[in-house]
Amino acid sequence: MEKNTISSNGESELKDEIQGLLASFPSERNWDGAPLYFYKGVWNPLDQLVSYFHFARKFKRENVKPLSSIDEGFDNVCLGIQSYGPFWDSVLGYWKASLERPDKEDITFSLKKLAEFLGLPFSEKEEKEGVIEEISKLCSFDNLRNLEVNRTGFFESAGAPNSTFFRKAKVGDWCNDLSPSMAECFLKIVEEKLAGSGLSFKVSE
Repeated sequence: MEKNTISSNGESELKDEIQGLLASFPSERNWDGAPLYFYKGVWNPLDQLVSYFHFARKFKRENVKPLSSIDEGFDNVCLGIQSYGPFWDSVLGYWKASLERPDKEDITFSLKKLAEFLGLPFSEKEEKEGVIEEISKLCSFDNLRNLEVNRTGFFESAGAPNSTFFRKAKVGDWCNDLSPSMAECFLKIVEEKLAGSGLSFKVSE
């Protein structure tokens, strides 16, 4: 697994993310009340861009000046220079997978497959008693966002509150941060990159 980062000379570099991924897996203490971190943004180019900005600006890293305006990183995002690669590459991968595996959108199906993979399949009794539905509710965005640890907790190693990992996820919220010309520019780039894929987005209510 790799991550695109920007080197000191301004070039995009690939970094090995295996160690970071392993470090992020839940350890035993995570199941004993310590916070687990989740982030969700609206899945369209403009709202994703705004969510990414608000997410990134909350992190405090040594010798790195936090973004103060969305204008500062806009040109780089238009060039596809951002953490985990260009927006269009990411969504195109998910789009193709959704066409190949339409059942992945069924949360009940996905939870059953995950349980089987872990070697702990749900019993017939658990399914009839609604255990799968209860798990899906516990893992829902609204439930996680409203947990006390995510409303008031702090992610010390990143210097950001846990609430950073959650936003209101309202389609069209981008208009509060992006100018019409910025929106038009980015949408045009995304449309060119996704041409022929059949993928389109709802950018307003």
